[in-house]
This record gives sequence, C-alpha cells and structure tokens, in this order.
Amino acid sequence: MRIHIATDHAGLEFSTRLQHHLAEQGHDIVDHGPIEYDPLDDYPAFCIRAAQAVVADQAEGREALGVVFGGSGNGEQIAANKVRGARAALAWNLATAELAREHNDANVIAIGARQHTFEEAVSFIDRFIQTPFSGEERHARRIGQMAAYETDGTLAPDPRAS
Repeated sequence: MRIHIATDHAGLEFSTRLQHHLAEQGHDIVDHGPIEYDPLDDYPAFCIRAAQAVVADQAEGREALGVVFGGSGNGEQIAANKVRGARAALAWNLATAELAREHNDANVIAIGARQHTFEEAVSFIDRFIQTPFSGEERHARRIGQMAAYETDGTLAPDPRAS
C-alpha cells in the first residue's frame, strides 16, 4: 500500500522512524514534508499535499492512505480535511484508529506525536492501516451524505422544519 506522510516540526523525528517502520512492512512511503527542522514551519501545506495525494491515488484505484501528525494532531487533521475526498480522523487509542476505518472509511489518520510514545502511535497507525471499511449500509450512507455536502452543499432535510 502507498502511505503518504506529512508532519510539522514537532513530528520530524517521529516521521523518520515511522517511515522506516512502514517501509519494513512493505509499504511504499511518500514523504510530503518537512525536510528539515524549523520550529516556525507551517504544516498546513504539508498535510494538504499528503491528503491530496491520497485522494488522487484512490481515484486512480491505487491502495493508499495518509498519516499526518504534529504536536496534538488537531491542526494536521483540520488541514487534511480541507481536501475534497479526504476523511481525516484524529486517533488517540486503538479503538479510535480502528473505528475511523471501519465505520468512517477514513483515508487519513492524524496523530498527536507529543501525546503518545512512538510505540503507542505506531500501534494506532498499524491498526488503522490493517482495518478495512466495514461497508455496512448505514456507514456508507453517512459517508455519502458527507460527500454530497462537500460536493454541492446538499443536506438531508431538517426533521424540525415544517
């Protein structure tokens, strides 16, 4: 599987270690940055490029997922979710990593590199990568609703409206 990775300065060392870990598992790794430590760097472009690449690969039928991380993972998740077709989920334990894929068909995982040990974070990422989307109708329907809103602003009718 191709894995697109992006971080900010807070996750640079983590990124290097993660890339080695994932490559050892046979994944094709694409690093979207940064390339050097800069405590004033701006992570949004790195994370957006990673999410764009995931969406583009998936549109071409290639198996791909993304991993974005920084100090908390929050900003990185928000940046990745600005890309149409990206479904980035912040994971903080094995259950949230698994459910992000199983129920939400998330294609990008966001991790707070300063919130977890390397081993913990890698366990979340590995679980995310290994977990397939369940394909259950209720989950597919909800993902479809989000995609419709993202595409043209369509929302289901408000049940409170008369």
